[in-house]
Amino acid sequence: MKGNIAAIVLIVVGVIALGANLDLFHVNIFVLLSTWWPLIPIAVGLAMLFSPDGRKGR
Repeated sequence: MKGNIAAIVLIVVGVIALGANLDLFHVNIFVLLSTWWPLIPIAVGLAMLFSPDGRKGR
């Protein structure tokens, strides 16, 4: 699960960056990050909460 979330985040960031470079849409990454940065630790915490820790069956 943790690897899937990281892959999805990288794909989304790449699509946004490519779209901004090709002038498909105008996005100010710094304003976006300054507004939505609290979602990063929330997502990491949820990934840690729901990922298997390898101690099943003990």
